[in-house]
Amino acid sequence: MGSGAERILDFSSDGAYLSVRYGQLIVKRDGMTDLSTPLAEIAALILANARVTCTQSVLSGLMAEGAAVLVCDDSMLPNGLMLPLSANTLQTERMIAQASVTEPRKKRIWQSIVRAKIMAQASLLQIRIGDDGGLLTIAAGVRSGDAGNAEAHAAQRYWPRLFGDSNFRRRRDAPDQNRLLNYGYAVIRAAVGRAICANGLHPSLGVCHHGRSNPYCLADDLMEPWRVMIDDAVAEIVGQHGPGVELDAHTKQQIIGVLHDRLTHEGESRTVIDWIGRSAASLGRAMCGNDDVSKLRVFFPDGLVRS
Repeated sequence: MGSGAERILDFSSDGAYLSVRYGQLIVKRDGMTDLSTPLAEIAALILANARVTCTQSVLSGLMAEGAAVLVCDDSMLPNGLMLPLSANTLQTERMIAQASVTEPRKKRIWQSIVRAKIMAQASLLQIRIGDDGGLLTIAAGVRSGDAGNAEAHAAQRYWPRLFGDSNFRRRRDAPDQNRLLNYGYAVIRAAVGRAICANGLHPSLGVCHHGRSNPYCLADDLMEPWRVMIDDAVAEIVGQHGPGVELDAHTKQQIIGVLHDRLTHEGESRTVIDWIGRSAASLGRAMCGNDDVSKLRVFFPDGLVRS
């Protein structure tokens, strides 16, 4: 997978026929000039229109390049995710190590992830409303395995403050800004899943999330701190247009755009999608025993510092 694979293509508004020619994704649309994009530059392909058709070569080519394919339902919300089966030369070795991670190590990893998530939420609240809502105090008290359920306690403070609505609750089926959050989280999940596979880990072997019907448990674990990027974009959109804003192609592009934002940490500026790759690499080292869990970096201790 090339390091320049950062394009996210969302086919929402128009029908198209997608094929592959000489390593290029070819996009044909009625009455329009054909477009082409190197498969190696695509991080994710989002199929969000019933009139989009793609060949088997498209799917196979994207998997070979380490990309993710996200499929949407009739409501235009993502309901399927396809990830590469093999994207790392040490995959078998790493998966064996991953499957052997001890429960105490898993609990310490989950503690780090939850703490990073709450600190990220605190940073966003500080930026948007000038007050962390007490979340930094909650983050400092996260225990191994989040035994005290600090994640839920933080959420109770976080959501009403983020949207300035004491009645707001995070509900997947609610007809308000939850629709935008659902879409954005699905895109983040795809980006995280892709990064996990690229680092030789299996997305179904999680540290906290588990379940027979969930093939992306580890992606659901690692994406937790990165949800805040979507939260920020949705809060901005809702602030401008209200919670009933339409989830159209323009709104989707605004949400997806956060993956191309640049964040700076320790003097290094990279896109969000690149930092997600770094976090997956750090998780891989922590899970496979090469790094102490104290070295795990799944988000930024200095918060959301944009370049």
